[in-house]
Amino acid sequence: MIAIIDYGAGNIRSVYKALRFIGADCKITKDKTEMMNADGAILPGQGSFGDCMNSMTSREIADTVKDFINSGKPFLGICVGLQLLFDESEESEGVKGLGVFEGKIRRIPNGEGLKIPHMGWNSLEIKDGDPLFKDVENGSYVYFVHSYYLDCPDKSLVSSQTEYGVRIDASVSRGNVFATQFHPEKSGDVGLKLLKNFTEICGVK
Repeated sequence: MIAIIDYGAGNIRSVYKALRFIGADCKITKDKTEMMNADGAILPGQGSFGDCMNSMTSREIADTVKDFINSGKPFLGICVGLQLLFDESEESEGVKGLGVFEGKIRRIPNGEGLKIPHMGWNSLEIKDGDPLFKDVENGSYVYFVHSYYLDCPDKSLVSSQTEYGVRIDASVSRGNVFATQFHPEKSGDVGLKLLKNFTEICGVK
């Protein structure tokens, strides 16, 4: 079973529906025992960095997320779920993230012809060999909704990038931890393939 972590953030139902569409055994849960017993976990995110982090902390889920990651079982962060894995964000100064990876989330700079938030389809430059992107073609388009982006200091973590006024690190992975700034559950067949790959990494049918 894949646990979809419910900490009061939005976008949870769309992730659940996408996983059910591909036939994956999954459950939306805020129960710590269910999370820890799951074969894999997904941390969705929608809203501000600070609000999401404070919601996780107040519900005592932040430590459970770190415990799950430390267990070695597959973990996927989506959108703000990626950002929360890092130390901090310019969106919410003074709020500490989970600190799984080092780095600060930055605001997309205003540029001529660029609308903020960035909402829409962008193509990915995909690093070879990442299991989350198995059989996904380089240049595939995925769907983004965000005003803040990752400029990861450790580029060895970066599994895909895109451009929107600046170079955006669109996904990262290390060991059992995967995360995407874009929304796989809103990215059509490409996104469903990514979610299918994650379920296979989890060993879930």
